Amino acid sequence: MSTQSPRSPRAGKPAASKSMPGQPTGKGSWQRGRWMLLLLTVICAAPIAVSYFMYYVIKPSGGSTSYGALVDPQRPIPDSLVVTGEDGKPLKLATLRGRWLLVSVDNSACDKACVTKLYFMRQIRAAQGPERQRVVEVWLRTDAGKVADVIQTAYPDTNMLVADPAQVSAWLPADTGSQITDHIYMVDPNGNLMMRFPKDPNPSKIKADVTKLLKWSSIG
Repeated sequence: MSTQSPRSPRAGKPAASKSMPGQPTGKGSWQRGRWMLLLLTVICAAPIAVSYFMYYVIKPSGGSTSYGALVDPQRPIPDSLVVTGEDGKPLKLATLRGRWLLVSVDNSACDKACVTKLYFMRQIRAAQGPERQRVVEVWLRTDAGKVADVIQTAYPDTNMLVADPAQVSAWLPADTGSQITDHIYMVDPNGNLMMRFPKDPNPSKIKADVTKLLKWSSIG
């Protein structure tokens, strides 16, 4: 006579395990689950992988958001740099400290490239609106020749100062393959040369740099 309970599994056959709700059943379900987990891992890790690739493989240069090249270390206006004003009187260029200076260098004859820089400086200053009074345009002339009347009339707010070219060259750095007459320079209110803009510049980008400097600086 058998003592096996009617509800007991038959001898020799393992009892079937009960599955939890939502638990994959069958080999195919487990494989799909593993692929989904792998896919989620890849998606989550992708931004990190891309950032590592950009930094260690592509290696973006610089990191500065300015258009102009920052002059490092800063170069203060030499105390010995004496210029001649439009009134014929000598003065130290350092006396212009207290405001932001946009500086260009050219001879008094002022060719097309020279006039273009003067025009850019005038427009960049005007574009600052109420803040334009914090900016001064400076043209360092490398000789005492006469400036054309049309230029004097067009740029009445530009300080046209005669300076010794050797002293100016010792103070202002030029980019590789260029000369100081190719650039527009920026001097901060403390009298430190801080930025050099490239040859044939984009005036809109210079304007953006100047706007940011005026916005974030409490001096000048």
